[in-house]
Amino acid sequence: MTTGLESRTGAPARAQAQRGGARAQAGEVVVRELALAYDSRAGAGVHALADVSLSARAGQLLAVVGPSGCGKTTLLELLCGLRAPQRGSITAPAAVLMPQRDLLLPWLDALDNAALALRIGGCARAHARARAAELFLELGLQGFERSRPHELSGGMRQRVAFVRTLLSGKALLCLDEPFGALDALTRADMQRWLERALAREPRTVVLVTHDVEEAIVLADRVAVLSPRPGRVVAQLEVELERPRSAGDPAVIALRGRALRALAQGAVA
Repeated sequence: MTTGLESRTGAPARAQAQRGGARAQAGEVVVRELALAYDSRAGAGVHALADVSLSARAGQLLAVVGPSGCGKTTLLELLCGLRAPQRGSITAPAAVLMPQRDLLLPWLDALDNAALALRIGGCARAHARARAAELFLELGLQGFERSRPHELSGGMRQRVAFVRTLLSGKALLCLDEPFGALDALTRADMQRWLERALAREPRTVVLVTHDVEEAIVLADRVAVLSPRPGRVVAQLEVELERPRSAGDPAVIALRGRALRALAQGAVA
């Protein structure tokens, strides 16, 4: 999940994805006219994305919202190098994907799960656990280092998964609906926690979410996608001070703009 994106074929139609290109600043994400179609397991052609262009400056959080099946997860897979585009270009730093499910290993305790990226990278277990323990202390997980995943709440499991993602060391974090399975109260708590975590460990983030309100509360920019094939129908700058509340008039106004863009994209 942490490999850099590169062309899988020499065919002229296959786009080359640049890593740290000369035209982009370190940590910046620039996607230009990205398109991808593929065959499903049933053999039917699926047009996932069409002419997608978006960007995020280094250290920004870009939220991507859109209806189910519009290619949001596919976009993250492209950014992380798990797929190659058929057309267009991607300029981005090395990326790591945090999928919707936490994928914690049930036979490891919370600390070893969080340290897994370091262990895979060749780090000694004691050193990896020590690095993870520092983040456990900062992110409110102290006291649960030896707990198995089944002993943790949903929010705590997501925090462990996020620590694992941070410890990958990648400059770009691709988060695929990380709070989608949580109840409303836990989700709000996790949103506040994510803001604090990124303040401590700044990274560029692309967050996929189905929750427009979550996107406005967390993001610096919001890209709205149409139904499949996903196209960018609006990009909103969120120039509001943090922390933000869902009840703030400015948040409500931007939420309304995003919802209108979603509705217009659905009938376009």
